[in-house]
Amino acid sequence: MADGPPEHDGPRGSRLAGSSSAYLRAASEQPIDWHPWGNEAFDAAQRTGRPILLDIGASWCHWCHVMDEGTYSDAEVARLLAAHFVAIKVDRDEHPEIDRRYQRQVGALTGEGGWPLTGFLTPEGDVFLGGTYYPPIDGHGRPGFRRLLAEIARLWKEDPDKLHRHTQSIRDALERMRTARPAAGRSLEEFIVGILAQVHQGYDPVNSGFGFAPKFPHPTAVSLLLWEEYYRRTSVPGERARENLKRMADGGIYDQLGGGFHRYSVDEAWHIPHFEKMASDNAALLAAYVEGAQRFGDPRFEQVIGGIVNWVRATLLDPEGGFGASQDADNAPGDDGSFYTWTRAEMRGALEEPEFKVASRFFGAGSDGRMPEDPQRNVLFRLMPIAEVASSIGVSETIARASLERSIEKLRVARARRPQPTVDHARHADLNGAMAFAFARAGEFLGDAEIVSDARAAIDRILEGAYRPDRGVAHRLEPTGPSGFGLLDDQVQIARALTELAGVTAEPKYARHADELLSLVDREFRGEDGLLRDMVPALYDGPAIGALQEPSYPLEDSPHLAANSAAALTFLRYSALVHDERWREKAAALLLPISARVGGAGIFGAGAAWAAGLLDTPAVTIVVEGFGPEADELERIARRTWHPNRWVFRGTPPPPFSPPGLTGSGTRAVRALVCVGTSCLAPITDGAALRETIGKAGRSTVG
Repeated sequence: MADGPPEHDGPRGSRLAGSSSAYLRAASEQPIDWHPWGNEAFDAAQRTGRPILLDIGASWCHWCHVMDEGTYSDAEVARLLAAHFVAIKVDRDEHPEIDRRYQRQVGALTGEGGWPLTGFLTPEGDVFLGGTYYPPIDGHGRPGFRRLLAEIARLWKEDPDKLHRHTQSIRDALERMRTARPAAGRSLEEFIVGILAQVHQGYDPVNSGFGFAPKFPHPTAVSLLLWEEYYRRTSVPGERARENLKRMADGGIYDQLGGGFHRYSVDEAWHIPHFEKMASDNAALLAAYVEGAQRFGDPRFEQVIGGIVNWVRATLLDPEGGFGASQDADNAPGDDGSFYTWTRAEMRGALEEPEFKVASRFFGAGSDGRMPEDPQRNVLFRLMPIAEVASSIGVSETIARASLERSIEKLRVARARRPQPTVDHARHADLNGAMAFAFARAGEFLGDAEIVSDARAAIDRILEGAYRPDRGVAHRLEPTGPSGFGLLDDQVQIARALTELAGVTAEPKYARHADELLSLVDREFRGEDGLLRDMVPALYDGPAIGALQEPSYPLEDSPHLAANSAAALTFLRYSALVHDERWREKAAALLLPISARVGGAGIFGAGAAWAAGLLDTPAVTIVVEGFGPEADELERIARRTWHPNRWVFRGTPPPPFSPPGLTGSGTRAVRALVCVGTSCLAPITDGAALRETIGKAGRSTVG
């Protein structure tokens, strides 16, 4: 091993200073000689014979900041890294393909993952040791980084075979996972039944949601339960889906003042969140709440839809079109959610005393939302209904409700004067596709053309700046141009958004581009057993180094929809939109190997089970004809009524959207036609009858 440090002509930090990633640019101020991911870093490791330290994090990640501000700002850590390692820093949002592979390698060794991901690699890029957060010295139940670095450096010099044995054990574990196959012959119906049983087994009957602390939202499970209620004609799945949406909306995981959801709850009751706000989470939850509002007609769910949309517009929306990636959890070094939390004294200072009496009771100030590290600070959550608050203080519900509305606005204004958590405005195709999909659905449900316009602007910008017909969509749209071609999730999420926009706007151009992208996915991304690889080397424009040389298949929800399941769902939805059975057949063919791999995944197989369920759910197309207020009302009802696989059009849709069983009547009469598959039912003129017909259209006779 060479004694000197890797050669670098520029000043420390200069490799990251010009990065497109805000996370990497911030690291350029640290005393670490960081490399970005690339050939230069691996060449330096191989030339000097040094191991690699790989740090993967993100600008929204609280513990990444803690490690940056403590561990990677420590002089002794910097000295040890400079003397013995090549250090690489990666933004997981910018490079999900790198993060995916190294999460698997570290997880195979330690059983844990998450961010920051800390990996120790051979010069060839194989993990031999890893973990997540490490303090500079022993603490938090973890070994200190100084001691760990010194010991790894010693072993690398004195007993390298021991470390290489770790590398081989990881390879063996991954190979066993890759080649493991369940018993053949299980049908998709059996797969759905098995996943549903696991989902219900994991349901929390006390606090709702799934599993225990820390508790994440699982939007795909909500969609699966709504499908089960519809298809099986049983009430329990719907009740659980509704209660899950309600408890999250009332909890501290939802920002009761500013709208939008934090990433997850550290407790089982949804009271205390981890405070980062992610485009990915809010896109998935926005779509889930649209489904919930359509199915249950709950005004609270409609409020949450508006709250998410307003937060995204105020925080992530780019005026030129598109959406940013995230908002940080913290607003200063050492912070932990102070922007979002309140002491009772702070609330009193912002409100009149009668307002404080209402707001403090309603939001549970001083109860279960107290921050564990600082019990004086409270996360606001909905402790009790406003009618109960009014009764407890002896005023009418009308007075209490008006007081609460004033208090929310005053608290919002007071909070806006605090230092704001940083926003990462990076535009990534997968996140923009997910958000555009959700915005298109929300705009359709609310009858708000401006929300749909935001979705269109995001997708139009991607098509203009980051789409190449022969290569698909690039992951990153930067001032210097598109980069990061060849990733599955980008293609699928943009195709999903294009399909939704095509149906909502009845514009064939979006369907045409969806067809192009889905054809690219079907043609280029196939791997073993017909599954879809997360990355295609022939399309990928980055260096195929380290673990990137290994194929990877995104099959389990994490907790949002896995890319293979999202592809199957988009095949199905596109098939229903353009009435082309070939795409349904492709979905069925893809779901068979998916189900074989994730049959025991429980809640993380919900997306695949949801897609498999839609295979047996005939598509429904609703066409509203006529003009005037009565026709407008029929259209409004059609768009606000839930069905697991339906499309709504005003007037006879143009090709390729028109159902085969629909013939032009030439009438100007106000009516709605409900077409199930290739058969259209008798015209409907009554709103209540239309709602009832949509709700059961195509439903199985299974009961």
